[in-house]
Amino acid sequence: MEYNKIIFVSQTGTGREAMAAGIFGDFTLSHPVEILCRGLVVLFPEPINQKAEAVLISNGIEMEGFTSVQLSEDDLTDGTLVLTMEAQQCEKILETYENASQVHVAVLTEFVGDELEIINPYGSTLQAYGLCYETLRKSLRKLAHILNGEDADAD
Repeated sequence: MEYNKIIFVSQTGTGREAMAAGIFGDFTLSHPVEILCRGLVVLFPEPINQKAEAVLISNGIEMEGFTSVQLSEDDLTDGTLVLTMEAQQCEKILETYENASQVHVAVLTEFVGDELEIINPYGSTLQAYGLCYETLRKSLRKLAHILNGEDADAD
């Protein structure tokens, strides 16, 4: 299926999901895709986590003016792929949102064929955020290959 929007989702909208959106913007896709991130619990708009931002900047990715946004029913359309960082988040979306379907909502690592979920570095060291970045980048490279109709492990 061809998607016109990809939304990365996690808890607050300021950590892994924001990193994923920033990283995925670096990949070339065969067709235009809007890349967003959302949180499941966003009480008010917040900037990206400082450690996540530092790791992104050190890898040449700017998230200037970023603020978190709550996932909404309006985000869940036919041409949208929603990718969570953890299975629990995927289940919550499927249970909570009427427009959510298993066809369009998945765990990122399961979608690309990786075994482990993306670790949550929140409250950890800058090195943990760096490791999260590397893990995300690897999974997102596979995602780009899949969306381009290529072998996920191609490089």
